[in-house]
Amino acid sequence: MSDTPLEEVALFPLQTVLFPGGQLPLRLFEQRYLEMAKTCLREDRPFGVCRIREGQEVGEPATPEAVGCLAHIAHWDMVQLGVLNIVARGAQRFRILERRIERDGLARASIVRLPEVVDAPVAAPLRDCVTVLEALLERSGAPSPEAAGTSGTLDSSAWVSARLAEQLPLPLELKQALLELDDGAARLARLREALVALRVLPAQAPTAPGWLDSAGSA
Repeated sequence: MSDTPLEEVALFPLQTVLFPGGQLPLRLFEQRYLEMAKTCLREDRPFGVCRIREGQEVGEPATPEAVGCLAHIAHWDMVQLGVLNIVARGAQRFRILERRIERDGLARASIVRLPEVVDAPVAAPLRDCVTVLEALLERSGAPSPEAAGTSGTLDSSAWVSARLAEQLPLPLELKQALLELDDGAARLARLREALVALRVLPAQAPTAPGWLDSAGSA
């Protein structure tokens, strides 16, 4: 656990998992989250995105997972009165130590920031994961590391595994487990197992190109 002092953040429990460096478009209309966004913009502060463990996104406050990701509002626009569209960018992971619900239903938490994921170059047996990611990014129109303005590269186990976890149709329980892993290479190895289970990749890394066409849609 990090030695970073405790801090207070507003929580936004969602049926999704945000990774550091990821982008999350949101449509805000509940008053508690509109006020949260206004405060974050005014004070240049992040809010915390956590996957919902129990409950729903709207209505009564949901119970979040203990580990989430801080999010900064990168873009916003109000297309109609009372509806705010934002794009949040994932920052550092954190762990909830204590949570409370305010009178308006907004959850706040005392958190500690977690260390950055240990990174390493993508090992040879996992290079086919990079090929999958490149195909997924091209098909979805998502930006490359350079276009996204991030420090990530396609030779970074931490960056590649985070982007793959976002793009792949994986169970949220698995995405949450991947978020909580502290080692980028281990996370990428686990994702390759998932790609094998999805029949996107063969059990053994191929020695020649062309597997993606024969494997069908990624």
